[in-house]
Amino acid sequence: MRILGIDPGYAIVGYGVIEFSGGRYYAVDYGAVTTDADTPFPERLQQIYNGILSVIIRNDPDEMSIERLYFQNNQKTAIAVAEARGVILLAAQNSNIPISEYTPLQVKTAVTGYGQAHKPQVMEMTRRLLKLDKVPKPDDTADALAIAICHAQSSGTKLRSLLNRRNSTI
Repeated sequence: MRILGIDPGYAIVGYGVIEFSGGRYYAVDYGAVTTDADTPFPERLQQIYNGILSVIIRNDPDEMSIERLYFQNNQKTAIAVAEARGVILLAAQNSNIPISEYTPLQVKTAVTGYGQAHKPQVMEMTRRLLKLDKVPKPDDTADALAIAICHAQSSGTKLRSLLNRRNSTI
């Protein structure tokens, strides 16, 4: 299964594409879509949409996972991130890619086994799981890869659950 993980933002959108096969993770592509603060916001949204669409076309993911927004103190920032997240979701929807959302707690738990893990611990485990020489930069990229790993863990659980239900009815 090829999974596109997204860490949403409007200045930096981290993305990470992994292949999950045979219980192992393989990094396929990762990086960030960036926008300049001096660019009018509607143009920034267009750049994000185009950038994510390019990643989708280049990597042909089976599914997309994205970090769920959580409450932030700065409403202006939260609204802007939500708008950027909307164009990211639109790019996936227009490409017929199933979308799953995960909270930071779910991502930390899936990657490190501990929901209260600190960011450096999550980044290091992501590096190890993907057998990378170093933690990808910017941090948003490493976060996106962690979100993709979280989805691989969760989708496996859902699949096992479905198979268990199916086997119990046979």
